[in-house]
Amino acid sequence: MLILGLVVILVGAVLVVGGLFTTEVKGGDVEILGVGVSPSALFVVGLVAGLCILVGLWLTKWGTQRGLRQRKEQKKIDELSEKLDRADAGRRRDLDDDPDYRA
Repeated sequence: MLILGLVVILVGAVLVVGGLFTTEVKGGDVEILGVGVSPSALFVVGLVAGLCILVGLWLTKWGTQRGLRQRKEQKKIDELSEKLDRADAGRRRDLDDDPDYRA
């Protein structure tokens, strides 16, 4: 999700930059990237760019939180596994030292 969020942010940024630096107004006509659009269509392009940036930020935040949560859970599982391995090794050592125990 982190990568997808960054891609969506990039799309929004490209739309914003394209709207800012390639828009030409001639009379009542508006051209963006060499394509003639109406002023209301230019507004919609800006709206879509803003929404792309917001959705991209949300996806990035959500993906980062999910990744951190998974790493935290994996760390806890690894710690518990180490404790279990140490306890099992200690138990085996105790059984090996016991003269009455036969495997």
